Amino acid sequence: MFTKSAEFYDAIYSWKDYAKEAQLLLEFIARHRKSTGNRLLDVACGTGAHIAFLKDAFSIEGLDLDDNMLAIARSKHPELVFHHGDMIDFDLPDKFDVVVCLFSAIGYVRKPALLNKAIANMARHLVPGGVLIVEPWLTPEKVEGGKRPPVHSMFVDRPGLKIARLNETLITNGIFRSNFHYLIGQGQRIYYRRERHELGLFTHEQYLDAFRNAGLEVHHDEQGLMGRGLYVGVRAS
Repeated sequence: MFTKSAEFYDAIYSWKDYAKEAQLLLEFIARHRKSTGNRLLDVACGTGAHIAFLKDAFSIEGLDLDDNMLAIARSKHPELVFHHGDMIDFDLPDKFDVVVCLFSAIGYVRKPALLNKAIANMARHLVPGGVLIVEPWLTPEKVEGGKRPPVHSMFVDRPGLKIARLNETLITNGIFRSNFHYLIGQGQRIYYRRERHELGLFTHEQYLDAFRNAGLEVHHDEQGLMGRGLYVGVRAS
């Protein structure tokens, strides 16, 4: 995943309005949660960017598979607990009122069977009346007929740090395979890094089925936090 770029992740995604997204997330939680506690688990928490705007409202823990991302999250929020784990099979001793998996991280499970496992695993960490909120990746319908998408670019222009990230993508067998190419100028050095990202393209019905199979009452919002939609599953009280 972001093994070669974790140190630059916050700079690359500085365009995201985490404060606005967190506020919208709080509204979804208030609308659907039936439990009365305030424990929240952020699965695939990355560098903890959303956590900064949620930790005043919740007692938060984070979980991620990438040690480099966790190191950054821990440095930002040293007072919080962070776990190393995979969303498919992590096993924590506690239950939570809210479990979230944001910014399309769910796509990294790649296969429908693993989507079901991940949703079920997150759901079993909910207390009765708790909510699971998942921000999906692209559906197959949103990708034009399996054609190779155009090259996408992102840029960072800060004093002492310049980054050009270009990604080329190929879609095969329901997998969105993208090579990220980073040209980085830092201080007096210019260097290159490359990452490969693979995400599953799951249909709307596959998301709904995964939530229902996990025993959750599922709701879908087309807009969500940033236009990618949002699935909200409620565990029975």
